[in-house]
Amino acid sequence: MTSSKTPMLYVQIERWPVAGSFVISRGAKTEAVTVVAEVSHSGRTGRGECVPYPRYGETPEATLAALQAMQGPVSSGLDRQALRAAMPAGAARNALDCALLDLEAKTSGQRVWSLLGRPAPAACITAYTISLGTPDAMAAATAKAAHRPLLKIKLGGDGDGLRIAAVRKAAPRSELIVDANEAWTPHDLERNLAACAEMGVTLVEQPLPAGHDEALARIARPVAVCADESVHDRASLEGLRERYDAVNIKLDKTGGLTEAMAMADAAQALGFDIMIGCMVATSLAMAPAMLLAQQARFVDLDGPLLLARDRDGGLRYDGSLVYPPEPALWG
Repeated sequence: MTSSKTPMLYVQIERWPVAGSFVISRGAKTEAVTVVAEVSHSGRTGRGECVPYPRYGETPEATLAALQAMQGPVSSGLDRQALRAAMPAGAARNALDCALLDLEAKTSGQRVWSLLGRPAPAACITAYTISLGTPDAMAAATAKAAHRPLLKIKLGGDGDGLRIAAVRKAAPRSELIVDANEAWTPHDLERNLAACAEMGVTLVEQPLPAGHDEALARIARPVAVCADESVHDRASLEGLRERYDAVNIKLDKTGGLTEAMAMADAAQALGFDIMIGCMVATSLAMAPAMLLAQQARFVDLDGPLLLARDRDGGLRYDGSLVYPPEPALWG
């Protein structure tokens, strides 16, 4: 990018092939469609990546347009605090928030965690995702990943008891968390939770549809339950206390790292455990979330491992151990 006396915003859609297919209860995807925002000023460029999510009514084209509409405010010196008032929480704001943070770090010559008064992130264990399939197919995929210490298992409704039993047999020593992606019903909730408890599952993500999860407050939960689609930013936390034990914080939901950090602190103050999650995307989208991994009980930042290739200079993964970003990538 060329040098400019005023900040300039550049936005583009990128497509990254998935290694094989990534399957959850809502369907399969063969590529990750991301939107990247770059803010350049005085010869330096900050970057941020987001994943527009159809579940929340987002599309790449609408996200691109929402970001392009911010060119004027960015050129006028928009900062991250003003950004939270200028755009709603969601993928578009995430990309711009992270780009502004990256630019702040590059301009100041400091790492972003120093700017934010946070401890330097350390390498941590990330979950590795097993896509939804038949019990036999999931067992085969799990067997190839059984050396990993933490596996995240996608479930999908009918037959989930058989799926989780097959997975546990294939990975007897791994810690298991499962993600139903809203596919269970109040009628099979207790049966499926019991099956997970019997197989030693540590955490169940979003078993019931968001907005229809009242049953979680009426039952004894033999496994900790984590909100994902039911939680977005700080405003959504208070109403979840009787239903969930943990919350999955994703920067594409919170609208950036700025809100995500505030949300993590608020969630812990309310007694929630924290999971740091991701969409399927490149290391540029994972890098900011590494700042929150230090206070998370569960880290799920395996998006680049699910791609056919990551972007150049991506995060270093050593098995399931993921390392903080280098300055050239982000922050």
